Amino acid sequence: MVTDNWRHLPAPARPVAVAVTAAVDAVRKGEAEALDDAVNDLAALDPAHAGLILGTTVRLLLEEGHPDGLTADDVRTALASCVRAHPDAHPQVVLWLLAGALGVLDEDGIPAPQPAALARNAALLLTDLLAGRDPRVWLTAALTEIQHTQLND
Repeated sequence: MVTDNWRHLPAPARPVAVAVTAAVDAVRKGEAEALDDAVNDLAALDPAHAGLILGTTVRLLLEEGHPDGLTADDVRTALASCVRAHPDAHPQVVLWLLAGALGVLDEDGIPAPQPAALARNAALLLTDLLAGRDPRVWLTAALTEIQHTQLND
């Protein structure tokens, strides 16, 4: 089981890492039932923990692909790429995830998407941004950054 690979993580991060890894794996294999299970697991977790980890992972992947900085066109390209690669991706939810990851989400008057929609679209977005790379590497990098940030605050 994937859980064994995450023993080094703090307890609140483990279920997020397990669910995200399972979701990305299910998307890659085209296993709808496994994706549904992983999405349900992810959606049931503390949204603050899951959102921080997912958002940081997305931001790191975007920054890695654009070391000179991101432009609005880069964000549009990421959105379009995800939606083209995954026809069941919801463009508004993917945009919400991108904006949240980049710290530019303006939530005034706009209700947040449902946890299951956020979880499913996060799995699709991460799968697209990872482009075949190991999600464990990027989740570990995100968790390391979160830990450093929390220690310095």
